Amino acid sequence: MDHKKIENFVNQTWDDSIVPQLCDYVAIPNKSPLFDPDWAEHGYMDQAAELAASWCREQPIEGMSVDIVRLDGRTPLLFIEIPGQNDDTVLLYGHLDKQPEFTGWEKELGPWKPVIRDGRLYGRGGADDGYAVFGSLTAIRALAEQKIPHARCVVVIEFSEESGSPDLPAYIDHLADRIGTPSLVVCLDAECGNYDQLWCTTTLRGNLVGTLSIDVLTEGVHSGASSGIVPSSFRVLRALLSRLENETSGEIIVEALKSEIPAARVAEAKATAATLGDGVWKRYPWAKGTGPIDSDQVELLLNNWWRPTLCVTGVAGIPELQQAGNVLRPNTTVKLSFRLPPVCDADAAAAEVKRVLETDPPYGAKVHFKVDSAMEGWSAPEIAPWLAQSMATASEAFFGRQAMYMGTGGSIPFMGMLGEKFPGVQFLVTGVLGPHSNAHGPNEFLDIATGKRVTSCVAQVLADHYHREERIAA
Repeated sequence: MDHKKIENFVNQTWDDSIVPQLCDYVAIPNKSPLFDPDWAEHGYMDQAAELAASWCREQPIEGMSVDIVRLDGRTPLLFIEIPGQNDDTVLLYGHLDKQPEFTGWEKELGPWKPVIRDGRLYGRGGADDGYAVFGSLTAIRALAEQKIPHARCVVVIEFSEESGSPDLPAYIDHLADRIGTPSLVVCLDAECGNYDQLWCTTTLRGNLVGTLSIDVLTEGVHSGASSGIVPSSFRVLRALLSRLENETSGEIIVEALKSEIPAARVAEAKATAATLGDGVWKRYPWAKGTGPIDSDQVELLLNNWWRPTLCVTGVAGIPELQQAGNVLRPNTTVKLSFRLPPVCDADAAAAEVKRVLETDPPYGAKVHFKVDSAMEGWSAPEIAPWLAQSMATASEAFFGRQAMYMGTGGSIPFMGMLGEKFPGVQFLVTGVLGPHSNAHGPNEFLDIATGKRVTSCVAQVLADHYHREERIAA
């Protein structure tokens, strides 16, 4: 492999073709079904699918087939098959649905407004992870340019990942014969600790999302006439959350949500902390004077990669400030998002959280916890020596630094699903979501140079995968 030729081809393709396509993609408000129940009527999901499929069909890849598969009542799925030079299979994965707009974007930026500034493409969905389908095919084309062989490739791009991938299992079953049995999965939907080297994700936390509602009255009443007699629904909420979380430390106190951290994952955290230093926590947009919950960088990483956590991500029943009169509100409803250890049973965790919240509520308040989704986490199998060496080679060739391994605080439901369905499959889970890229939040961006380098790294791994049996024998 001529690494310089790979790099030049990938860079040129990104500049001439991929970046313009991503700009068009960012402009499409194709929010995931959980955030846009009327997605089918709005048509944005189909628009995004057609945009990506049209670009894929234009690529001069011999024997490639590109299909938009549609099952009744489900979001579409983009399925691409590319013949290889042997009968083995690599599955490359990404998604083309997005999180909602969120607030706080800089004046000249916006979720559906593509802006390129200082080598970064701002807007929702470019890095998370609209680039995946374009990068995957470009990596394969880069090999073809040098007549470097690769295995048969199938590319699966779903449209419900940000909702927990509820539609994906049906498609995987529907397409089982066409997918085959992959020996390698490449996922481009993960984070990177910095933009200076290839980062390979080894764990993903699970995610439990639910809606907690608390009712104390049938209608609001004068706060002066009722306070001291009627309990505040907000105070009931505070008491219930204290059943789940230590409000001082943030530690989850429900045992069903905990799991022991393996020694190998602790070692990865130590190596990452040594590489990133205070970049472990400085990557976030802190309000002045605010700091992390621990001074130990290793503990911060383990909190984020493995330990369970709770965030309140939405609220209803509380008026805007200008509409807040002297009224004791009848109810408070919040959206709770738990991140679960990679090996935690999400369904069992959901059942236990529901029991803890609904049992014997303060003052007999009407309390209901509705589980919206419960997604398993994932812990990678032991990395094969050929893949470890390939990732090391790729990182040195295209980043100029060694590859690193890390956990990720977020979730990719498909990884756990594939691990169960194809025991023994190897995984390259990587991505471009580095410091300040702010996926799901305001001012989200894709670092274009990192996207190019990751694409080149995928080409290296695909080439090495083809020759892995020779390496194993040697």
